[in-house]
Amino acid sequence: MQMNLANALGGEEIAKRKSEFKKIFFYRMCGTGMGAAACLLKEAGFDVEGADQAYFPPMSEYLKTTDIACHKLDDVDSDFLKNYDLIVVGNSVPGKSENARMIEECGVPFTSFPTILGSLVLKERQVVGLAGTHGKTTSTYFLTQLLEKLGEDCGYFIGGIVNGRAPAKIGTSKYFTIESDEYDSSYFQKYSKFRQYELNHMILTSLEFDHADIFSSIEDIESEFQACFENLPGHVIANDAYPSIHKLKERNPSLKWAMYGDESDNGPKDAKTHKDGSEFTLSWNNEDVRFNTNIVGHHNILNISACALFLLKEGFEPQKVVEAVKELSLVKRRQEVRGKYKGAVVIDDFAHHPKAITLTVDAIQAAYPDKNLITVFEPISATARSSIFQKEFATSLLKSNSVILAANPLATTVKNGHNLDCDLLTSELLEKGVQACCAKNLEELRDKIDQWVNEENVLLVLSNRTCLGLWESDFVSKIV
Repeated sequence: MQMNLANALGGEEIAKRKSEFKKIFFYRMCGTGMGAAACLLKEAGFDVEGADQAYFPPMSEYLKTTDIACHKLDDVDSDFLKNYDLIVVGNSVPGKSENARMIEECGVPFTSFPTILGSLVLKERQVVGLAGTHGKTTSTYFLTQLLEKLGEDCGYFIGGIVNGRAPAKIGTSKYFTIESDEYDSSYFQKYSKFRQYELNHMILTSLEFDHADIFSSIEDIESEFQACFENLPGHVIANDAYPSIHKLKERNPSLKWAMYGDESDNGPKDAKTHKDGSEFTLSWNNEDVRFNTNIVGHHNILNISACALFLLKEGFEPQKVVEAVKELSLVKRRQEVRGKYKGAVVIDDFAHHPKAITLTVDAIQAAYPDKNLITVFEPISATARSSIFQKEFATSLLKSNSVILAANPLATTVKNGHNLDCDLLTSELLEKGVQACCAKNLEELRDKIDQWVNEENVLLVLSNRTCLGLWESDFVSKIV
């Protein structure tokens, strides 16, 4: 079917017609980005409602605490949508679906959530985009906390749930921190979300190939950043450990670059991470500044270093930044300790890319050096459940003492791609001396956890969904 985009609105049109949009409906609202955007628009004074096919934690848990009406998608038809002034379409809506045709033909203006954020919230702010293959969400929350500790009532948009606060806030200071995803904006806007965020500055934590369902190569992803950089007036704080970032720097020499990788002059030196936290040194104005933080993991040392460098370049006093980093919190599902099961510490983490898995495993082992690590991994993103990282996953999981692969049967949506062979991955781990098995449903997963887990272990669950339903089962109620 051919798309009908007569009622699709871009950012300039939405900004001009802002007064027309009283009631806004978020179609497929339970994604981390859509849910946070809905909260932000509600705070901005709009009447916000939404719908989704299913409501998964952690966003589902947060939405229950808001006054945003959450409808079932099956109850939404064309007549229902006509009750609203604007429809915000999630990028989980396929362009060839009946849902897309219904939205297009109902007569109500529609757009994407990156468009509405850029046009109704982010203009006239100093917007700091935190981008990269890994660490976007964590770094956004770190920078938000640091700005707050430094006296700024900053606005923020975090693609995840944090304890004790909304996932997004408008704020009153000039700064607005925003997780800046390279995934496309919607089926009718096939370009990266961050290109619509009115960015002034960018912190770029990493740049590797991912999202193979929409990108064919790393060069495609580089092109999205290149398009953003052409209009970026402020700082670019970037990790130079990645070849793609070097390429972007060479193409854009006039930007205000500051590199902070392990081999960079601006990067963290004498870094140490242990069970109680981390410490590192940054050079600033020809002086060494020593930082201590409660956060564990070398990847988080890099994330905090990037945020600290941005703040120093913005003129904040070094010793005040040192004080600000001492006590920080993590987003839910990022090294989140859920409690204990059969005496083993249970940790929930979102990692689903090989590099992210390696970094997370390293951090957990640093935090629990005397425990055996059992890693449960559900390869469930479009790229993770494809064969693209077949070899890389085997390498990234090697440091675990035991591995349970939660093999979701959902086929990959990567173009011309093959599914990840979890049985082969299990065999490769076994050959390299790692205790490993493949669980193909929740019952098998629960049985294997019960067989292997005891008080000598740490149970690390890696999944960006529910891990075969584990987080929706009574397993949660048995964690103490």
